[in-house]
This record gives sequence, C-alpha cells and structure tokens, in this order.
Amino acid sequence: MLITGAELPDGRVRDVRTDEGRIAEIAESLHSLPGEETVDATGLTLLPGAIDVHVHFRQPGHGHKETWATGSRSAAAGGVTTVVDQPNTTPPTVDGTAFDEKAEFAANAAVNYGINGGVNDEWDPDSLLSRPVFALGEVFLADSTGDMGIDEELFGDALAEAADAGVTVTVHAEDADRFDESARDGDAGGTGREANADLWSQYRTAEAEIAAVEAACEAAADAGVDIHVAHTSTPEAAEHAAEAGMSTEVTPHHLLLSREDLDELGTFGRMNPPLRSEARREELYDFVVDGTVDVIATDHAPHTTAEKEAGLWDAPSGVPGVETMLPLLLGEVRDGDLPLERVVELVAATPAERFDLDAKGRVEEGYDADLTLVDLDDAEPIRADALHTKCDWTPFEGREAVFPELTVVDGSVVYDGRAGDRFTAGLGRNVRE
Repeated sequence: MLITGAELPDGRVRDVRTDEGRIAEIAESLHSLPGEETVDATGLTLLPGAIDVHVHFRQPGHGHKETWATGSRSAAAGGVTTVVDQPNTTPPTVDGTAFDEKAEFAANAAVNYGINGGVNDEWDPDSLLSRPVFALGEVFLADSTGDMGIDEELFGDALAEAADAGVTVTVHAEDADRFDESARDGDAGGTGREANADLWSQYRTAEAEIAAVEAACEAAADAGVDIHVAHTSTPEAAEHAAEAGMSTEVTPHHLLLSREDLDELGTFGRMNPPLRSEARREELYDFVVDGTVDVIATDHAPHTTAEKEAGLWDAPSGVPGVETMLPLLLGEVRDGDLPLERVVELVAATPAERFDLDAKGRVEEGYDADLTLVDLDDAEPIRADALHTKCDWTPFEGREAVFPELTVVDGSVVYDGRAGDRFTAGLGRNVRE
C-alpha cells in the first residue's frame, strides 16, 4: 500500500509505503509500484493507530452487551488498531481453559488484540501464565463486575507470580473500606437519567482510590514488579503513582466529564471509579497535558440501555468509549487544548513502550503498519446511532469529535469510512504470539 501526501504528527508531509505489515518507506515522493493499492491522503493527517489497553468486549458470557466482532469494528472506526481485553467475563479469564475460550472469540476481531489474565480465588497461575497473556489484570482491589475483587493476601500472591513471569500488573485501585456507606442512605431519586447519580460519587470516595493506589504502589515495589494503575480518576492518585515510578491511565470520561454532568447522565454516568469534582477533573487534565499521566485508555464497558435505566444502586457500572476516545482527543487538539504529538504519546507511543510492543505506536520505518487517517478540520457531533458498538448510547452524545476516514492494521485496510463504513473482519492477531 502507498499512502501519498499525508501530514505526519510532526508536521512533515510525506508518502508512506507499507509492505508485509510494516512501514517500509517514508519519503517526500514515492512512485507507485505495479498493482499497488494507493491512498490519496492529501490534506489528511496520518497517525499511528491507537492502542487501547483497557476494554471489556464482554465475550464469553455477555454477548448481548458487546461481541468481539462489534467491539473491534467500533475500535477500527475510532482509529484504534490494538485493544486489550480485561478478564471479568463469564467465565473469568483466570486459567488456561478460560483463556483459550476467549481466544476463540477474539479470532473474529478486526483489529489486533491482547488478552489479560485475571485473579480471583479460583485462579490457576500455572495454566494461565503458560498462555500468551498480555498482562495480569485488571486486578480488582474492590467489588466489580464478575465478583473479581480480591484481598491483600491474594494481591500479594498475584504480584509474586507476575514478578516470576515478568508481566505487568494492571490494577483497579479502590479501597472498599473507605467507601462512604452513609451515601447509600440518600435519596437516589428515580431510575435512569432521573436518578441522583452523584450519590455514587459520594459513596465511592476519592480517598478510597488515593489510599488504594498508595498501598498498591508500595506492595508492587516490595514485590519488585511494575503496576499500571487503571482509570485513575483523581490527580492525587496520578501524582502518587508517578512519584512511585508506576504508570497511570486516565479515561476520556474522567478527563472530560465531572460530577457536574451527572444531573443529565443519571445512571448512564455511573462507573467505577466514579466521576469526580470539576476541580479534580481540571487538575487531572493538567496532568495529562504535562506528562504526569502516561496513557489514555477507555475502560470501554458497554451495557444495554435497559440495564442502565435501573435505579442507582442496581444499574451496572461502566460506559462505552472505544470508538470515541481518539476522536474526542482530536477534538481537543482542534480546539487548541491538547498538542497533537501529546495525543500520539498518550494513545500510541507510550502504551507501546509501557507494554513492550516494540514495533507499534509510531509512524516510522520498520514499525508495524497500524495507521489511521484523519481530517483535523472535519469535526462532527458524536451520535450514538452512528457508532458501531453494540451499545446504543454514549455519555458523549452531541460533543464535537474528529473521526477517522481510514484505519489500517498490519498494512491492510480494516475500516474505510470513505467507502460507506466498510469493514474487514478477522484480520486481528494476538500481539503476544
């Protein structure tokens, strides 16, 4: 494939040739070879495909919410070329047999993928870690979907196993002992968007996250293993993890939404950890800009509208986001709030470096041809009915975003928005194999 006239993240306009899944040449002018597919990218920006290290594609067990086919198409349409699925499915990915079952579903993926191994009272580290596991975790230090919460002793065992296997541990850090039970006595109002979802933020306190991050970082240092703190929602936790030498991720919903949005969202804004104050959100945004935060990932956690329209204490936690992450961030670039090269670091270069994906995350010769083409001048409002996830709602309805026109995985077009949203499924591969 030859992509001509594309602007790279550093501002240079170049032609880019791919061959056998890699970026073979980057030059000012390249001639098309006989029979070579050519893409005219004049006026467009060529970015490395995003790496979303935190998705829940729900299979096996909950395909009514999302499938590997629908989730990966949604990823491709959002410029994401690699996803990492979390273990809290049914059955949970805590042993080799469960890993193999999930891998059969993942074979339908339109994008590359990793499969994380999970930890609970029934996990089998020997069989699990003999498989091509991407990382260990999301390890839940509080209650979560799928009853995956673990205690301090089991967390220590998991860290030791990870150290022996040389894998990173991704941590969901909340200390349930610091939840404010009195918040559950408040009037939660009606259901769905009528519910008083701010009570969820009051219940799962900021202090619960901060304390859990501090404890997790200390335990990881003692075990001699790296942890990656998932979906950090407080600037205090992000700063502590950075000072401890651990990496952090922030989701688009914690970056762009706050408790001030909960009157409109209701239970559709219930997630773990919850939305925080506007002041905390603004400080967290500053940490994203200045480099304190390492990664942006989505925690794509789709649920049906009917499920989310329950009362506050019964509705499931989580929001979709794999298709809107990069478009939202490019909207921030267009508005002048984030530099483009910083976005590339957050969603591509740093995730690749942090998780040892040595050939991904950059538009450079020799790197994997995982690419996406965007028109930074072409913003449009997000509409749930135009997204490709099985989930039929989004917390970002109406927000301006910049969607890709073309997404390429290993040198093959997997999404072509210019040809009527054409997808090519089944091209994804496990990045650990």
